Amino acid sequence: MSRNTVVSAPGKVLIAGGYLVLDPAFSGTVVSTSSRFYTVIRDQSPPNRNTIRVRSPQFLEAIWEYGVSLNNVGVQVQASTANNGANKFVHLALQKTITLAVEAKGTASIASALQNGLDIAIVGDNDFYSQRSKLESLGLPRTLQSLEQITPFSATNVRISDVHKTGLGSSAALITSLTSALLVHLSVIPESSLGNDDSQERRLAHNLAQYVHCQAQGKVGSGFDVAAAVFGSHLYTRFDPKVIQDLMNDNDSNLKLLPTLSPSNAAWDYRIAPFKLPPLTRIMLADVDAGSDTPSLVGKVLKWRKEKSAEANALWKELDQLNQSLAQSLLHLGKLYDDDPQNYANAVKYISTLQPVQWEANPWQPVKEQPITATFYEAHCTSEHIRDKMRQMGNLSGVPIEPPEQTRLLNSCVGQAGVIGGGVPGAGGYDAVWLLVCDPVSCAPDQSPLERVEYWWSRYTELNVSPLSAKESLAKGARLESIESVLHLQEATAVH
Repeated sequence: MSRNTVVSAPGKVLIAGGYLVLDPAFSGTVVSTSSRFYTVIRDQSPPNRNTIRVRSPQFLEAIWEYGVSLNNVGVQVQASTANNGANKFVHLALQKTITLAVEAKGTASIASALQNGLDIAIVGDNDFYSQRSKLESLGLPRTLQSLEQITPFSATNVRISDVHKTGLGSSAALITSLTSALLVHLSVIPESSLGNDDSQERRLAHNLAQYVHCQAQGKVGSGFDVAAAVFGSHLYTRFDPKVIQDLMNDNDSNLKLLPTLSPSNAAWDYRIAPFKLPPLTRIMLADVDAGSDTPSLVGKVLKWRKEKSAEANALWKELDQLNQSLAQSLLHLGKLYDDDPQNYANAVKYISTLQPVQWEANPWQPVKEQPITATFYEAHCTSEHIRDKMRQMGNLSGVPIEPPEQTRLLNSCVGQAGVIGGGVPGAGGYDAVWLLVCDPVSCAPDQSPLERVEYWWSRYTELNVSPLSAKESLAKGARLESIESVLHLQEATAVH
């Protein structure tokens, strides 16, 4: 009987640990987003043995056909000559995941799973791609409310190579959802394993997605984006690149994948520590229409670090202490909420109406609210110090980590009432900004920090700021979905 397998994986925002996260001596604070990639796998109809059709319905000319041969030589996934250009990410994901599946389950089992062929549809939430032109065509202002009026999984009307991304980690979310869905569909891992936040099977899915993503990018990155797609929000410490070095260098595909990618391989030394944003706060993200080339920024910073090692190491240590302080302050707020939800809610409502410099200025604030307000202010000051040090790193390395235009935008946002902190995520540049704002249970419309910031963005003229609808994903990382329960997923991925 034919079955659907649907797996989603979230995007990411690195709010602390930019550049440092490349070094296993340091960690980063990564927030997973409510914006997700979805992979839907079904049997082909009519059946077409050992063939895989992959579709990205949001793009023009985005259908790829592959033939799969399983024989003594191994697994071969061949792209059809009729394909409209190559798709390295998808091709590698199919090749490596099916190879791993054959190692784990045997050729007969995988041949049986492919006897009717597979139809794979992959779609991403609208937030992964700039919606500016769509809003303009609908005559809508750039607001969160306007974004809700765009149909989910909306067509981009461009080829994949021409789409304007928003920096949420689309390639990592795509690879994770695709490889994890294949692992489930081919019965390498049981469906139930994605219901467990940290099972051995989830770790296998992580290791495979990291490897495929590195292969597709041609280098071993820090991996925080894939880790967020698999595990959700967390404090991330990277793995030693040596763990997949042999596989990265193996052009003949002679090496077995499973011994290296197995979760029982102790060489996978990445660390995932629990993290989530404090209650009654919300992350706000905006796409800033300029764009920057992350690999070139990273290359220049690493070159500076190598050439000026003493100066760089001192700055990185200072930044690391600040990054850890920010994470601990935000986690401590969660504990303060658990200990006393009512006073916590009162404190959030109080600081929502005031600029950060005023948060601790009221001598009559109730005693039980004071430690909560003080911790919020500590998080605010720490995030501002992090921005200061990141700008310093940018100046020393000659890289626009927080360009002056972004500085002016962020300063004007962080000075607003109820805004805890903000920054330029990840490697920085001109791509995006993030803010953490108070989100009290109830407040008058003109006193909502969310609406205040949104209004400010809509009036801002120096940069073209367009909000994203993403929040933090409370559903954590990769998960099994029901196609009926995700709005518009069935229509978006239907076979025509």
